[in-house]
Amino acid sequence: MTYHGDDLGAVWTEEETRFRVWAPTAEQVVVNLYRTGEQSDLLQKIIMKKASGGTWTATVRGNLNGIYYTYLVTVEQETKEAVDPYAKAVGVNGKRGMIIDLSSTNPPGFTSETKPEFINDTDAILYELHIRDFSIDPSSGMVHRGKYLAFTETGTKNSYGDATGIDYLKQLGITHVHLLPAFDYGTVDEARLQTPQFNWGYDPVNYNVPEGSYSTDPYRGEVRIREFKQMVQALHSQGIRVVMDVVYNHTLESGNSNFNCIVPGYYYRLTPEGDFSNASGCGNETASERVMMRKFIIDSLLYWNREYHIDGFRFDLMGIHDIRTMKEVRKALDEAEAGILLYGEGWTGGLSPLPDHERAMKSNIRSMGGGIAAFNDNIRDGIKGSVFHQEEPGYISGKPGMEDTIKYGVVAATQHDWVDYSKVLGADYPWALEPTQAVNYASAHDNHTLWDKIALSTPYDSREDRVRMNLLSAAIILTSQGIPFWQAGEEFLRSKPLNEEKTWFDGNSYASPDRVNSLKWELVTENREVVDYYRGLIEFRKKYSVLRMTKTAELEAHLHFLKWLDTNLIAFILTHPKEGEVCVIYNANKSWQPVHIPEGEWKVYAKGKRAGNQVLDTNTGGVVNIEPISAMIMVR
Repeated sequence: MTYHGDDLGAVWTEEETRFRVWAPTAEQVVVNLYRTGEQSDLLQKIIMKKASGGTWTATVRGNLNGIYYTYLVTVEQETKEAVDPYAKAVGVNGKRGMIIDLSSTNPPGFTSETKPEFINDTDAILYELHIRDFSIDPSSGMVHRGKYLAFTETGTKNSYGDATGIDYLKQLGITHVHLLPAFDYGTVDEARLQTPQFNWGYDPVNYNVPEGSYSTDPYRGEVRIREFKQMVQALHSQGIRVVMDVVYNHTLESGNSNFNCIVPGYYYRLTPEGDFSNASGCGNETASERVMMRKFIIDSLLYWNREYHIDGFRFDLMGIHDIRTMKEVRKALDEAEAGILLYGEGWTGGLSPLPDHERAMKSNIRSMGGGIAAFNDNIRDGIKGSVFHQEEPGYISGKPGMEDTIKYGVVAATQHDWVDYSKVLGADYPWALEPTQAVNYASAHDNHTLWDKIALSTPYDSREDRVRMNLLSAAIILTSQGIPFWQAGEEFLRSKPLNEEKTWFDGNSYASPDRVNSLKWELVTENREVVDYYRGLIEFRKKYSVLRMTKTAELEAHLHFLKWLDTNLIAFILTHPKEGEVCVIYNANKSWQPVHIPEGEWKVYAKGKRAGNQVLDTNTGGVVNIEPISAMIMVR
């Protein structure tokens, strides 16, 4: 018994509030109304009536804006209290839903704002960021440290006088901020914010409500909503779109989750023994293939897009979800608005009862149609070495035999005649149907930062060479086809040391303190040449559309690798009728390397530690000499 309406939850008007909850197995459902979000201040109990499609409804006259509520659900003579899964506002720690006039939470101009222009998925440059990390360090120069409102602060500077915060993001040139979980999660106690706490937030409690610890007042349900909207509005005003990291694959609680208290056993996959299956590695996994779970996911995504103007979604452990759900998500988002990004982790965190061929895995991405991308962990490990073996080097640190893995990333894991798939690390076939389906990256919040991984895998190399490795990684990511992505701070050598000697680093900082996780904004100045190199590559990528092709057929026709190169050398030429020819060369050797290129006047836009849209040099001899551990980009 399923329900297809769009009125689940508490629908408020000044005259009345209508409640509807899907609970087909319940014997009785009661709405509790409370004055606050946490105290013993029950105002009223309303017995709900059975309605269509397995739902229960109740209508309460009067203006209930700001009143809190829960459901008491009785199944097989056992009664449990639960928060409405469709709650749009909650009190402190998400223990009660709150009835709300959402229009009252809109900042001035929010409903009429114009979003930054965005055309093709491959135009995106994704910057992964944790909300607290962004501003909590004193070097940020921000007032609302650790809060949504930090994103609204302009003119902030570090102690050297260089821009931080949103001004820095605009100067850098990224197109999208990817926010780590910002929905209401359960592993930070919002009632104890004076005590330092940290978590990445992959512990969902209330999916349709912003996390309260990032607000200035988690007790008042409307505050976090207004401030989240102010953050989005501020980013949009600076030309930056917003992606949310969504975690529909599991919940913090299992047997006592809101889902399970309302409809026991329905929203989760179970083992043959009746236990919660655990493909998430977090105690349970949701059953997206079931109609009402699928509906919840789609309704939730559309709500974040419509109410908060969110521009994209990154699915945590997307491989736990079924293919049909992901395709229906893509269809619903396309109908709502053009240009919404959709990508995720094409793997699981454990075994699942969902058959392999039904999972939204990277290996099945070709059957999911366009508009859904997966992270390209092949190029990640090819660039820097395996994330599971910290001492293992990669291409940038001179490991031989990685050339075809890097080429695989250059063509965004698509079919290309000049890639030998038998030599690709972790894949022997092109898993992406189109370049829009691959997110290329070398670092993310998981595992070590790029700078720390380089240090761990090159213990005898100089700092100078390590910086060059970082720059070469950036050049690979930003000159490859597909969608580029990196962890905030990679461009200023972000590190998470655990000792004063900086020889031991945190590779799983999900609950580590601010001193480990926060962005140290002084590094922007101290590593200015690295920041400028990233910014220059971004400028160049934006200027040349040939780096952002959207069809595999285009790649095959307009991207050609140079042959007969020595070990750890990769070179390719991109052709465009208006932009001319772009030649890109990677040299992972610790020595200068000559590379033969077609004769003609080639203008050099990147070499050594410099990159951008300014001509640095001109080459006409048919041979170029590439600096050690570096990239060169030329145009003719």
